[in-house]
Amino acid sequence: MEEEAYNGGAAEKYSNESPPFDDPSRIVEEKGIRLGEAADMYGDLGAAEEYGYVTRGLKSRHIQFIALGGTIGTGLFLGIGSAFTQAGPLSVLLGYSFTGLAIYAMMMSLGEMATWLPLPGAIPQFCARYVDGAMGFAVGWNNWYNSAITLCAEISAASVVIQFWNGAADINVAAWISIIIVLIIFLNIFAVAIYGEAEFIFASIKIITIVGLIIFAFIIDLGGGPTRDRLGFRYWNHPGAMKAYKGTGSAGRFLGFFSVLVNAAFSYGGVELVAVAAGEAENPRHNIPKAVRRVFWRILFFYVLGTLAIGVLIPYDEPRLLGAIAAGAPGGAASPWVIAVYRAGVPVLPSIINAVILTSATSSANAFLFTGSRYLYALAQNGQAPRFLLTCSKRGVPYYCIAITASISLLTYMSCSSGANTVFEWFQRLVTIASLFTWMSISIAYIRFYAALKAQGIDRNTLVFKSPFQPYTAWFSLVFFVIITLFNGFYTFGPFLRDKFITAYIGIPIYFALYAFWKVFKRTKWIPSAEADIHTGKAALDAADAHWPERRPRNVVERIWFWIA
Repeated sequence: MEEEAYNGGAAEKYSNESPPFDDPSRIVEEKGIRLGEAADMYGDLGAAEEYGYVTRGLKSRHIQFIALGGTIGTGLFLGIGSAFTQAGPLSVLLGYSFTGLAIYAMMMSLGEMATWLPLPGAIPQFCARYVDGAMGFAVGWNNWYNSAITLCAEISAASVVIQFWNGAADINVAAWISIIIVLIIFLNIFAVAIYGEAEFIFASIKIITIVGLIIFAFIIDLGGGPTRDRLGFRYWNHPGAMKAYKGTGSAGRFLGFFSVLVNAAFSYGGVELVAVAAGEAENPRHNIPKAVRRVFWRILFFYVLGTLAIGVLIPYDEPRLLGAIAAGAPGGAASPWVIAVYRAGVPVLPSIINAVILTSATSSANAFLFTGSRYLYALAQNGQAPRFLLTCSKRGVPYYCIAITASISLLTYMSCSSGANTVFEWFQRLVTIASLFTWMSISIAYIRFYAALKAQGIDRNTLVFKSPFQPYTAWFSLVFFVIITLFNGFYTFGPFLRDKFITAYIGIPIYFALYAFWKVFKRTKWIPSAEADIHTGKAALDAADAHWPERRPRNVVERIWFWIA
């Protein structure tokens, strides 16, 4: 194993006086899957017993609904409104569809790697093993910081969403922030199964809501609302299907469409969460491919039908929506769904939608605490973070990683005062394109993984999950996300908007500064395909496959449920 090539000799950090072992399957049989995986990863049974390891406590339904929840974010309820008013319904439909194709391509690549080696944190390890230790360091720390700051942003958003209701507006926002912080720490600190159950419930609420809203849109569009007004595609004719942005005519309409590509990329942020959770999933060789294969249909149903539904319900120049976005109105007030409900004359739904947005923001905060802690754990496994972070509780929770990530959430209190809030906003600006760098890194890691399989004589037809049209699928997603990254701040150039330019592009020097630091500090090299470490940890995972019970449906209801979850 060329371990020094990617982590600067991390293997030495795990060694102690216990002798190494050479039979992971024996450890799995004698001491269990958890200790077997740890010993295989660290190359040392003593280190495995000292630090412990994460537990595969996420059931199939947890993984399927985590994947669903990662697909449906607050962007579909709130963020889509600004894209809609800026570019028009057809541009939003096309923009979210094209970006969804790139996301699907990236997830296919990630799914193949995560099925081959379902490791905790996963992404920094793939980059460090297959590409360069410096890339693993850069994407790992960039993702951890992104998760920690986005955790703060989601907590802040949830505390603001609560103020949509009159009674809550009189309570100090710091009280709501405190309640949410305590809640998400509780959901993460005791056992990963508790986190899984919470995400299962949160995702179920989001799924039921978006399905209900799509059905609602269909009924209203056909004239089934209280006003009996059949809308059809009225608003695609007037004010129009595509709105010009930063220009006129065809050029302005194209820029409007391109602005949606950028907005959609941010809305899809977090879709890779299912791979981060792969290291704690039961029977990962079955559950991860199942979740990844369905990404296309989730994008098609939730985002394509969702954007189409919004486009037929309200015009892009709707005064209440424009006013709410301009004023930064709290919660559902700036949601195009809420505006559509008001226009349709259904008074009770806005509060329900706002409650779902609150649930979605809390779910996102919960998920970012989980992912941030696992990225930190993966960095420690790479030897790129202090090794005490490897310590896990008896239930397999990396509590030091959770505590450090959760401590960053205290920055959320800065949003309570105007002066400190300015500083808080600057922290947020540092992570605007972090997800794009994650997706580009995944695509590059897959291209190198593909080459490593070929160089080391492994036939992809023998893989449990083989993604289609590779490596062209990975190259497509890489090129797409590079274009979005380079031009995501196009609107800042005419006239030049300094603050927005910094917001759009500050992530680029941050990523490459992290990369350069580890490159110089450890003098890492680009890993040759024949030397890429595609095997460490795999033997124990292969041995564990035989221990997962096969689920057999006993009746029609179970057959349907097993298909869903």
